[in-house]
Amino acid sequence: MKILILGAGQVGSSVATALASENNDITVVDTDVYRLRALAERLDIRTVVGHASLPNVLGQAGADDAEMIVAVTSSDEVNLVACHVARTRYRTPTRVARLRESQYMQVEAFTRGDHPAVTAAISPEQLVCRHVERLIEYPGALQVLEFANGHAQLVAVRAVPGGALVGHQISELRQHLPKVDARVAAIYRGHRGVKPEGGTVIEADDEVFFLAAPRDIRTVMNELRRADGHPARRVFIAGGGNIGRALARSLENRYSVKILERSRDRARAIAEDLVNSIVLVGDAADEDLLREENIDQTDVYCGLTNDDEANILSAMLAKRLGCGRVISLINRPAYADLVQGGSIDIAVSPQQITLGALLAHIREGAPAQVHSLRRGAAEAIEVVVRGDARTSRAVGRSLDELDLPPSATIGGVVRGDRLLIAHHDVVIEPEDHLIVFLMDKTELPQLTAVFQAGATWL
Repeated sequence: MKILILGAGQVGSSVATALASENNDITVVDTDVYRLRALAERLDIRTVVGHASLPNVLGQAGADDAEMIVAVTSSDEVNLVACHVARTRYRTPTRVARLRESQYMQVEAFTRGDHPAVTAAISPEQLVCRHVERLIEYPGALQVLEFANGHAQLVAVRAVPGGALVGHQISELRQHLPKVDARVAAIYRGHRGVKPEGGTVIEADDEVFFLAAPRDIRTVMNELRRADGHPARRVFIAGGGNIGRALARSLENRYSVKILERSRDRARAIAEDLVNSIVLVGDAADEDLLREENIDQTDVYCGLTNDDEANILSAMLAKRLGCGRVISLINRPAYADLVQGGSIDIAVSPQQITLGALLAHIREGAPAQVHSLRRGAAEAIEVVVRGDARTSRAVGRSLDELDLPPSATIGGVVRGDRLLIAHHDVVIEPEDHLIVFLMDKTELPQLTAVFQAGATWL
């Protein structure tokens, strides 16, 4: 597939890296020649220097025969204009844009109607906000990923000494929870992936990914770690930007929320927008301020400013002062690897969250959901089975008959609004949604081939 990526920032670079390894013809456009040079040195791609919204730059990049444009520059306006030019002048069929300002997504000419400028719009702020919100809802979870319109959730937790299943085989999960259907989809032991089988023993400090219906998530979590006390009630948000403000608005009717913003003018605007939240003006690294606001009685601290260092240091300070759980927004992946699991409980990577949403629109076969994990090395994928027994190599076959790559594990099948935990004798039907965990992303072409529907399959 010939794809143009507009923008060589963190998201654009991540998308280029992911797609270049999947047999695509990639061209990246950016005004920064040094970024493009660094990208071209490590990837087999073509680069073009110029403003991504200019018709002649798009033409030079090959928009006239491109199948897809992915506009992920730092400017919403540039992304929208580029997609509009690609539609009207070059007739590019698929146009994906990152839009930070939610108001643009409400304009019909941009994202809806018969001939929208953008065929798929991605809002990083909304994605990150929802991601953090799920982490607050499930104390102890490292990640909470939704599939099939919320009918299934894949949750990552750290197994700790004292958990009922720690030190026992995975096959014993059903004995511990006879009325709960759940499936361990993957285990990471340090930096090494362990494919889960019935005889695999869960050890303390393992990062365990399991799939279950939302109603059963907390029950399964308690098997892998001691109960994390009472549910979160008090949330402290540092940073009144788009993410912090949206998170406070989403939480304020269910939690006691305080939001801290350095700018007095912006804090005043936030206070006018929110109803039940307390808005504070000050520095998140001000120890006296945090003490005055009873940070030691706060259940969750969220460092959501635009500054990685400020998020890291303020979260570490909140933890030292007695906050139960701290979450830090970190854009640099190297920082996230350094701090998560120490003083900071969870490091949230916006680029990995955004990458997964983009891949669901970009990747051939259009999977319903893609979640990029482990800095892009692994993926959780929702595959929708198309075709019938004649045109698909999957329909009518049981799960143990599928020729899956070695690192792939099917966690469950969502059929209608019902989650079926994967067992060897489950037979696949058309329109089933399969939740697949792929521990080695290099095996993606093998996995894709299993579920491709052709004219006739013999």
